[in-house]
Amino acid sequence: MLVSLHNDPPILVCADLQVEYLTPGRRHVILEGDAATSRCLELLTLWRDNLWPVIHLKRIAQAAWFNPASKLTDWIGDLKPRPGEMTFEHPLPSAYSSARFVDYTSNIKNFRCVLAGFSLDETMLATVVDGFHRSHRYQVVGDAVACRHPGHGDAAAYKQAVMNVIGNFANVQASAELLRTSGAIAV
Repeated sequence: MLVSLHNDPPILVCADLQVEYLTPGRRHVILEGDAATSRCLELLTLWRDNLWPVIHLKRIAQAAWFNPASKLTDWIGDLKPRPGEMTFEHPLPSAYSSARFVDYTSNIKNFRCVLAGFSLDETMLATVVDGFHRSHRYQVVGDAVACRHPGHGDAAAYKQAVMNVIGNFANVQASAELLRTSGAIAV
């Protein structure tokens, strides 16, 4: 279904765009982070230029690799929230582990989101599954998402396997397919 972006734009949800994921040598480093970061910036710029709603998710887990006092949990430079953009901190993988996020989403009649960012195998997977069970619609931008290397095996195959699971709960499209030159978005 095509929906006019100007009449009823979906919410852009930027998941866990934190320095932790791009810091070499860190356990959760994302190898293809630059490509995903670039695509996220393009989407974020489009949403900001059109004054469409944006949500930023920030993982604040109490594990050793997410020390909230560390600068590693800071936002990535150009991708950090601006005034007027909503931010939700979530302690567990799903954004729905944030009581504020649950309150916000429960008060929206037609909840539709475009999801981009990091932590594909944790935050995004858990969020789309939780959202599916709440009848929330998510669109995952396949070329604007990334996940950490699994530690062994092929990283591309791991990402594709995660995307296959996500595809059971959300629509998955490339940004070129998602954004059409006609001013409409496929949701």
